[in-house]
Amino acid sequence: MKDTGALRVMIAGGGTGGHVVPALAIGRELRDKHGAEVRFVGTARGIEGKLIPEAGFRLELVRSGQLKNVSVLTRLRTMLDLPLGVVHCLRLMREFKPQVVVGVGGYASGPAMLAAVMLRIPTLAYEPNALPGMTNRWLGKWVSAAAVNFAQTTKYFQNAVVTGVPVRAEIFALPVKPVGLPLRLLVTAGSNGALVFNETMPKIVAQLLEAVPGLTIVHQAGVRRLEETRAEFAASGADAARWSVEAFLTDMPEQYAAADLVLARAGSTVAELCAAGKASVLVPFAAAADDHQRKNAEVLAEAGAAAMLLQKDCTPEKLLEVLVSLLQDEARRAEMSAKAKGLAKPGAVEKIAGMVVGMQ
Repeated sequence: MKDTGALRVMIAGGGTGGHVVPALAIGRELRDKHGAEVRFVGTARGIEGKLIPEAGFRLELVRSGQLKNVSVLTRLRTMLDLPLGVVHCLRLMREFKPQVVVGVGGYASGPAMLAAVMLRIPTLAYEPNALPGMTNRWLGKWVSAAAVNFAQTTKYFQNAVVTGVPVRAEIFALPVKPVGLPLRLLVTAGSNGALVFNETMPKIVAQLLEAVPGLTIVHQAGVRRLEETRAEFAASGADAARWSVEAFLTDMPEQYAAADLVLARAGSTVAELCAAGKASVLVPFAAAADDHQRKNAEVLAEAGAAAMLLQKDCTPEKLLEVLVSLLQDEARRAEMSAKAKGLAKPGAVEKIAGMVVGMQ
């Protein structure tokens, strides 16, 4: 007999904001617009343990861990935990009876998606990066469908659709910054900041402000390096009225609106930069799994939407040269902004939710 009750969806994965934030956006869209009952699966080691219950969703914890860029002992422990995680997910799915399982990448995604494939439950993989993570590459030909951000990623999956990445609607709606306002450089790198930015920017801030009259800088350093980075900015002798160092930036739409150039990593931020239509300098995190951040940055750089600077080349001298060149070239920034906006994909969360609803 056909189940006529509410759609039940299980969303699996997590670890970092790049996994959890879009997972929550998809979950909210399914719950609020489609009346779905949504349950999440994660691990105790990721930030999902805080963010998902705060958003009002039920979270189930399973055992899983890393396989890439870790010690042999950690890899062995993960391999031993994987069967236990799959068995746990099988039990959760037999109890919850989801009609669709969505994998967003991260520690818990592998066991849950494998369990769903074993139970022949329709599966949707969400992949925001140009090069899929190991879990999604491994399961790519087994999942029912995939929602991806880049056209070149479709080859890793069957039934892949280029949907884009869920980005807040207000970022897409940002107006063009009025001409004549002082230039602003925004430096951002996720909740923990980026050590390379925290170490390099204080060494060049005085020269940068001198080279670009009227420039102001907002630098997001993360909690752990906040005081140290602030002290180093202050010790540089740069005019303290023209720079600000913060732990977190909670008002990202406003920050993007004020920015003329963004210095950033190349993870999930690239989708926001495109949605906001912002020129950027991207420094991919060199230790990212499978070097996926470099692949993301290459897509934008090859399209003329960003400049890419590899971390090994991000010396104070080179970073100063790149930033001054772009900040002094309004025409190039405008061209980069237009090309970034051309890569934006509005309506991603609605498209992804629509795919899920169509799979039941």
